[in-house]
Amino acid sequence: MLNYIWAGLIISSLLFAIAYDIRDISGDKYRNGQPLPVELAFPEGFDPAARRVPVEIRIASDQYASFYRTEQAPAPSYPGYLLQTKEGTQLRFAAGSKLPEPLATIGKVSRSRDEELQGLLTGFTPAAGTAGVVFEPVRFVKLNAIASAAIDFAKTGAEIALSLVGVLSLFLGLLKIAEDSGIVFALVKLVRPILRPLFPEVPADHPALGMIALNLTATLFGLGNAATPFGIKAMEELQKLNPSEDTATNSMVMLMAINTAGIQLVPPVLLLALMGTQINTLIFPILITSVLGLIVAIVAARLLGRLPGYRASDPNRKA
Repeated sequence: MLNYIWAGLIISSLLFAIAYDIRDISGDKYRNGQPLPVELAFPEGFDPAARRVPVEIRIASDQYASFYRTEQAPAPSYPGYLLQTKEGTQLRFAAGSKLPEPLATIGKVSRSRDEELQGLLTGFTPAAGTAGVVFEPVRFVKLNAIASAAIDFAKTGAEIALSLVGVLSLFLGLLKIAEDSGIVFALVKLVRPILRPLFPEVPADHPALGMIALNLTATLFGLGNAATPFGIKAMEELQKLNPSEDTATNSMVMLMAINTAGIQLVPPVLLLALMGTQINTLIFPILITSVLGLIVAIVAARLLGRLPGYRASDPNRKA
């Protein structure tokens, strides 16, 4: 069901993006191919033989408003320079210039390698200091934004996955050593009185209790990198007790609920790095919120598991 929801959201976003882009194209929002009137001033003088000439760019507010049919106004002036190229004379706005819409959107498309908005000059007369600038055509802005975001997040996902490979290998290897040496079974006996009421479906001496204990301990002390492989291993052990391949048991739901609450006694490293010693003022609010969230998660998992609809789908009840 979740896959159908994601597919529906993706298709809906694409349809909305296409509709907005068609509206922008039909309304000629970006005035593709039409020269924007500008005034040019040369602080260091104009040298027609120079390849690069510094310039101060001025755009009249009334002309800008009528040209782009917008209420946003440009700044009084923008720094930039003229650049002689094979295609003609280019006008480039300095990088970092705060441009109004829709010129800011045009700048994301019509920009150089130096992140400078660029366009070709037309009707340039040095004596009058007036000209028109034609930018690269802008089309399908929303659709391109969705495609770029998808590629960026795919890259981010791959980077996160690769960075977790080493961490998972390390802690899963340590888990294997602890399991073979009997440490996990000793831990099971230690935490059995605490975890058995929360996970009554798990047998008393099953290694799943030890994995759950390691996962919750790592979460408790803010060791996120260690909690992830421990949680995966705990779910694998719980799946061995699950008679169904595609439905979670009450124990698996309880473990997920506790991990979602994410109670921590030690403040996260990121907060320590950002706030330093001032984190002391947040320790008690963090603890109170975490404990209350843990209680709500446990109670909600227990109560939902007793409802008739969820009880009917319980794999252990069906078995």
